[in-house]
Amino acid sequence: MEKPVYKRVLLKVSGEALAGDKRSGLDFNVLGTVSQAVGRCVEQGVQIGIVVGGGNFWRGAKDSFGRMDRTRADHMGMLATVINALALADALERTGVDVRVQTALEMRAIAEPYVRLRAVRHLEKGRVVIFACGTGSPFFSTDTAAVLRAVEIDAEIILLAKNIDGVYDDDPAENPHAKKYESLSYDEMLARHLTVMDSTATSLSMDNSIPVILFALKDPENICRVVAGEKIGTIVRKNAQ
Repeated sequence: MEKPVYKRVLLKVSGEALAGDKRSGLDFNVLGTVSQAVGRCVEQGVQIGIVVGGGNFWRGAKDSFGRMDRTRADHMGMLATVINALALADALERTGVDVRVQTALEMRAIAEPYVRLRAVRHLEKGRVVIFACGTGSPFFSTDTAAVLRAVEIDAEIILLAKNIDGVYDDDPAENPHAKKYESLSYDEMLARHLTVMDSTATSLSMDNSIPVILFALKDPENICRVVAGEKIGTIVRKNAQ
């Protein structure tokens, strides 16, 4: 791995990405390779906080199809992120990485409650901190949680690892001629209604001037490449150039 260009990053891993080709549940090969990539970054002195999604188990309002109270459906989604956080923590520990799980909803029997200063102290000691339960409030996505935690821990950049390799002007799965953007400004992202992140997450990152790089987790080595400054995926920042 080349010398990293970032000291502290927030990695957002979608639940769907952790499911691999299975689309649901957990792919232990994915967990293992992601953990190895994160471990190599930690060995280079990079401080890493991770926010996990839960879409491989439950996607809140989307999976309830309007037949469940939205708040309760979102709380179920938060629990799904805890499953992923514990699985990822186990995989990281198996690769020799020191890790802590913090939850926005208290679950003291299995994880620490989220405390910003404690999380920062863990990072300074070289521990990976996994943030689960999103923001702890319904109606907010885990992408918004990723931006919020990134701002709180003073991360330099947000690494958005999903099942897609960048931001496109159309759905590349349906339109083979969809154009991939190498860089975008926050304003362009909002104006063009590009929905890789929801508008709340995009606005929060824009308000706090924290750049976001979206890339595919299919090759977990991309985590190391991004941390080393290699240009992959799509970067969203104040100015596109």
